[in-house]
Amino acid sequence: MSDFATVTRALDLPFDEAIAFLRDKLSVTSTGWTDIWQKANAKAFTVAGATTDALVEDFRREVMRALESGTTLAEFRQGFDEIVRKHGWEHVGKPGWRARVIYETNLSMAYSAGRYVQQTEPETLLAFPYWQYVHSGARHPRKQHLAWNGLVLRADDPFWDWAYPPNGWGCGCRVRPVSESGMRRQGRAATDVAPERIETTTVNKRTGEVLKGSEGVDPGFDYNPGKAWREQPAASVPGLES
Repeated sequence: MSDFATVTRALDLPFDEAIAFLRDKLSVTSTGWTDIWQKANAKAFTVAGATTDALVEDFRREVMRALESGTTLAEFRQGFDEIVRKHGWEHVGKPGWRARVIYETNLSMAYSAGRYVQQTEPETLLAFPYWQYVHSGARHPRKQHLAWNGLVLRADDPFWDWAYPPNGWGCGCRVRPVSESGMRRQGRAATDVAPERIETTTVNKRTGEVLKGSEGVDPGFDYNPGKAWREQPAASVPGLES
């Protein structure tokens, strides 16, 4: 099984919360992937290097179609090629790779946000007050993500504010809700100790900007998409102007 398959295998059927997450976004042009940074991505739909409103909107429609209708990656790539030809877009990277990144990242973020909303419904939290980090089983795993596999914390632990997956490009990790009886079945008397958040810095080679992040998470992914979407108005999100 390819690493990409581990990301998409859980994306079976679309559900209302995931679709709403994508529909609620504002379409925003950009010159590079750091123009819309971290939490701002929960409120903005953007494709790095897509600098016209028409181009962004065409990509948005194609991603929405993938989410609502279950468009495959192969079908999305065909749509990507048509959009590129239509707009004469000169993009970075090979077409197949670039289409995959757009498809994979947008769908995984939408499903993550949707699951978070479902998992934080009051009746769900009452029945499942704990969350467990589940590694994707990728053939080439990130060591930190693999180390977190099986980690159980309370649903309101601050760890989930910065490490609720996906935690990077191509990350297929997820969060599984756990009940009190589920804890007992796992032989657990208490939750684990939450990993410490260690700040990292990355320099944007294009702009020279120093970007802050969290160890174990790819730059720009250290936030909770569902929480940012649910709790923060667009005007309050750094990097996104209303």
